[in-house]
Amino acid sequence: MSKKQDQNEELIVDVQEVYSKTETFIEENKKTLSGIVAALAIVIGGYFAYNSFYIAPLQNEAIEEMFMAEKYFSQDSMNLAINGDGVHAGFIEIANNYGSTKAGNLAHYYLGIAYLRTGQYEAAIAELKDFSADDIMVSTMAIGAIGDAYLELGDLKQAVSYYNKAVKNEENNFTTPYYMLKAGKTYELLGDYKAAVKNYKGIQTDFKNSAEAADIKKYIARAESFIN
Repeated sequence: MSKKQDQNEELIVDVQEVYSKTETFIEENKKTLSGIVAALAIVIGGYFAYNSFYIAPLQNEAIEEMFMAEKYFSQDSMNLAINGDGVHAGFIEIANNYGSTKAGNLAHYYLGIAYLRTGQYEAAIAELKDFSADDIMVSTMAIGAIGDAYLELGDLKQAVSYYNKAVKNEENNFTTPYYMLKAGKTYELLGDYKAAVKNYKGIQTDFKNSAEAADIKKYIARAESFIN
């Protein structure tokens, strides 16, 4: 008998032994395995029931609740948007009551921007950090807004850090040059003119058709004048 045949027969025997042992294990642990399968079925079923019968109705309720708060926000009535008008809920209440829904999550973003516009910068940072975005553009704007809040608080290093995060979050012709310019200006405030020039020249080279590129030469000239 050839060596190859011996190996094939050994392989067949090994497979048969594994199959036999598996059958024995299943037979001996039938009740335990059945319990595990049943438990998994309950967990999966519970998850779908939770989403269908609890989260979905709650999401619809949250959307209805947000209507007036969003309207006040669009009208720049930030206090009413944040706190409500006594009849309709504001974003604070919506975020607290519907935090498990997409609408409740979005309320954190609205709150963050509203706090930013009303000078409540630390509250803005907290709300924007609590926000989790599916949309990459909104995510980028939220990150950049955290940078704005830190800038207002005078924390320039944190501000530029978040502007850089916003730049890297997604490259596009709108947010990328916008936050590159903000980062460049903040680097100038930090006295890091080389980093500022790098950002400005990046806009000039890679985003020459953006709104930020229109006056970018003057920013480059100003920053370069401080470099020895």
